Amino acid sequence: MLTDQELLRYSRQILLKQIDIDGQRRLKAARVLIVGLGGLGSPVALYLAAAGVGELHLADFDQVDLTNLQRQILHDTPSIGRAKVDSAMARLAALNPEVRLVAQCGALDSDSLGTAVAAVDLVLDCSDNFTTREAVNAACVAARKPLVSGAAIRLEGQLSVFDPRRDDSPCYHCLYGHGSEAELTCSEAGVVGPLVGLVGSLQALEALKLLAGFGEPLVGRLLLVDALGSRFRELRVKRDPACVVCGGGHGE
Repeated sequence: MLTDQELLRYSRQILLKQIDIDGQRRLKAARVLIVGLGGLGSPVALYLAAAGVGELHLADFDQVDLTNLQRQILHDTPSIGRAKVDSAMARLAALNPEVRLVAQCGALDSDSLGTAVAAVDLVLDCSDNFTTREAVNAACVAARKPLVSGAAIRLEGQLSVFDPRRDDSPCYHCLYGHGSEAELTCSEAGVVGPLVGLVGSLQALEALKLLAGFGEPLVGRLLLVDALGSRFRELRVKRDPACVVCGGGHGE
């Protein structure tokens, strides 16, 4: 049930017929894992907490650095040197004390990642490296949990939703295969702050759509963001029947 305080707090989104009381109840009952609390994870965590998602599991092994603050709006200057999970917990608790917060400190290995994914209803990959994205994808396929994946570098971003519950959905590996040997990071190539804010906000929106059951998620579609030209482009992505991760019955 929703309390009177929650009805007031979430009243503006409850007014939407696509969400209403039933959708808000589904959000309150939902458990979500956010992998990475940096540029993408910051808006994701803030918006999901503000929207009333009942339980947020926060995973990050890093500490807040001065160079993070240009884009990682979940953290602030006094948090420099503090674990990002701890900084995030404090900020989100202040934003919405109704939300339950679960810390996932330290790097997630294959076993702990599988356990973390199995404990939630949906996963948001806000990490910044291909190895983690591949591991998160494999865990989501194995547990049949929907995955909202985003990435941003320089002035370009991308976003997609992979849902192993659907037979027509590709997975991350279907799209990217074994990745690129010349993978760049933000520390090497740079990134503009509002771009990760935009992609992260879109990830949060996709998560709310999946959890509350409204709209058309980005399943089978890759959204490309060109920040330099302020343009969006969409590509259709099909499931690869020969995929080593989800091929042959989604890893079952």
